Amino acid sequence: MKLLAATASPLKRARKLVGVLIVILGASYAMQQLLLLLQQQPQVRHAFYAGLMAATATAAGTLPALFLHRLSQKLHDVMLGFGAGVMLAACMFSLIMPALALLAVRDAAVWYAPGNVGAAILMGAGFMLLLERLVPHRHFIKDEDRLRGQTLRRSWLFVFAIALHNMPEGLAIGASFAGGDDGAAKALAIGISVQDIPEGLVVAMALLAVGYSRVFAVGIGMLSGLTEPVMALLGATVLTGSGLWLPLGLAFAAGAMLFVISHEMIPESHRQGHELAATNGLMLGFVLMMLLDTALG
Repeated sequence: MKLLAATASPLKRARKLVGVLIVILGASYAMQQLLLLLQQQPQVRHAFYAGLMAATATAAGTLPALFLHRLSQKLHDVMLGFGAGVMLAACMFSLIMPALALLAVRDAAVWYAPGNVGAAILMGAGFMLLLERLVPHRHFIKDEDRLRGQTLRRSWLFVFAIALHNMPEGLAIGASFAGGDDGAAKALAIGISVQDIPEGLVVAMALLAVGYSRVFAVGIGMLSGLTEPVMALLGATVLTGSGLWLPLGLAFAAGAMLFVISHEMIPESHRQGHELAATNGLMLGFVLMMLLDTALG
């Protein structure tokens, strides 16, 4: 028995070493391919950098959580409303309208463009609904009261929730840059980055409220933004030069964002009785995004 155990131990170490080498080689190859892609495809490169900008804005927004004791509920709701307004305007001016314009083909039936865009919007919302059902997660705001005071061992459920929330934003950035209108794409990226600053603070403060340490809450809040450059890279890679798929991809991203706005952001901003303040924040965010799109697009 001792001989078998002694033989098994080197085998286990060898298997682990092989596994680590495979992971390192795979990661190196993926990084090499990423660098080649960024060099060869300027639209993909710009989308990736814009996603990194949004992730940086999210990280910057978490920093006040290092010294803030709590965030007033009214300010919390205003910030959520502001983010919802920015995303609503981005859906309309940066995604849906360009998609309709791209599908406006001469001699086509009057319902051709709106029908295809409408179907893609519903598909984007359906995709988010499917992820909502399949991926285990906890709403980092909605479940706050129920979870307060508990020892939460499954913190990854919060991470999944934040990742689901940020996926449509990154996809929208990638789809917008794939469209070739750099001005409109930059406006969208700036608008999303602006609303990511308060969003990062909301995420970090929500994690603090359910008992996590400041360092952990800020760290998770910063990491949550990394979903955006990944999805921006994916969206731009798939949709650049893809003809019909480009407007459908824009509308798909809009549908995914609309789902998050209606399912999570607006209900949460109205939950504590600050509907008017949250609505004012939404209007401000909508107008700011509209101005950015008009000025830069």
